[in-house]
Amino acid sequence: MAAGLSGMATALPPTGPTGSPLYWEQAKLELMKRDRIMKKLIPQFGDLHLQRRGEPFTTLARSIIGQQISVRAADSVWQKFLLACPKCTPLQVLKAGESLAACGLSRRKVEYVLDLAEHFRARRVHADRWAGMDDEDVIAELQQIRGIGRWTAEMFLIFNLLRPNILPLDDLGLLRGISINYFSGDPVSRSDAREVAANWEPWRTVATWYLWRSMDPAPMAI
Repeated sequence: MAAGLSGMATALPPTGPTGSPLYWEQAKLELMKRDRIMKKLIPQFGDLHLQRRGEPFTTLARSIIGQQISVRAADSVWQKFLLACPKCTPLQVLKAGESLAACGLSRRKVEYVLDLAEHFRARRVHADRWAGMDDEDVIAELQQIRGIGRWTAEMFLIFNLLRPNILPLDDLGLLRGISINYFSGDPVSRSDAREVAANWEPWRTVATWYLWRSMDPAPMAI
């Protein structure tokens, strides 16, 4: 058990010696056996793999800050945020309060980050239990926080809890990856994506990650 930034003990899923999820190599082999696109795509990225992004509170705060702005703008605001809250704890964020707007956050995002901090401070979310909870239960709990919708919750499941079977159907990068790799660039619906992804079970996270990488070789982050 590692101490979470919320003050709660947070169980993090185990990883291998290289930091990859324990299931990664098995998932790669199974996907390449059953999916002709994955058979071509996966070897292109060698030993690269999904990596965990930070502690729960930090991960969620950065995700909220980065919503609906460019990666460059999000990085700039995040660095200013860390100057204001170098420890990035819920109590530090709450103490900063409305002054966080000076970091470049909109008024609404300030409200969202403060609501996130208050949920962690008051233990209205249970980061210490998430590792043992079902995907949908974690998503439902996260969606109680202002500014966190299903997509943000799914990104958290992928990048923090390293869940193996997440299919983020609201993610434009995933839909574009399916369109280009499976439909010769033709537009795809959520139904099309589900049909393609049925062949990836129970490793939909892994297939999604490789489709993201096929669109943008830079490591994914939230």
